[in-house]
Amino acid sequence: MNQRIRNCAAAAALLLTAMTASATNYTAILTGPQESPPNTSPAIGAAVVRFDPATHVLEVDVAFSGLLGPTTASHIHCCTTSPHAGTAGIATETPTFGGFPMGVTNGAYTNTYNTALAASWNPIFLSSHGGTTAGAESAFAAGLASGEAYLNIHSSLYPSGEIRGFLTAAPVPEPAMFGMLGLGVPAVLLMARRRKTPA
Repeated sequence: MNQRIRNCAAAAALLLTAMTASATNYTAILTGPQESPPNTSPAIGAAVVRFDPATHVLEVDVAFSGLLGPTTASHIHCCTTSPHAGTAGIATETPTFGGFPMGVTNGAYTNTYNTALAASWNPIFLSSHGGTTAGAESAFAAGLASGEAYLNIHSSLYPSGEIRGFLTAAPVPEPAMFGMLGLGVPAVLLMARRRKTPA
C-alpha cells in the first residue's frame, strides 16, 4: 500500500472515530459463496455499517466489483434465526437503498439514514416489531450484535442476491476497508488478494 493510500485510510479512520464515538461499527466482505443458496460469482464487495440507536443514525458504506449481472437492489436483511447463517427479510428501506447505483457491475455507495423516520425501514420489518421506529431500532441493533444481519447486492443474473456478507462487530473498522471505500474498486480487489494470501 503506497503512502497516499495509508494517509487516506488513517484520515478516514480518525474522522470516523471523532464522528461516531458512540456508534457500533460492523464490517462485511461480500461474496457469491456466502449467498443463500451459494453461487459461483467472482464478484467481491465490502461494507462498513455504523449504527447508533441513541442518535438514530445508520451509516452505510459499500463498494463492489465484478458482478456478473447489473445491480437491481441492495439492502440489509435482519434477523436470521442463527448467527451467520440462513436468510431473513429486508430490514432497511425498500425497494433498495436510496441512491444505490443501479444497472452497474462495479460501484460504491455511501448514505446516512435517520432511523427515527419510518421511511428508513422496510414497512414489513417496522410492523413486525411493534409498528414503531423504536421497536425496529431495538430489533435491528439486537440482530446486528448477534451476527444475524447481512448486507447483500442483488443483480439481474441473481435476483435473490449475487453477493452477501454477514455484518460483524468491529471496534474500529480496518483502515484497509476505509481505503477501499475512499479509493474505489481497485482497493476492493487488493484487499481480497491480501486476505487470500497465506501468512
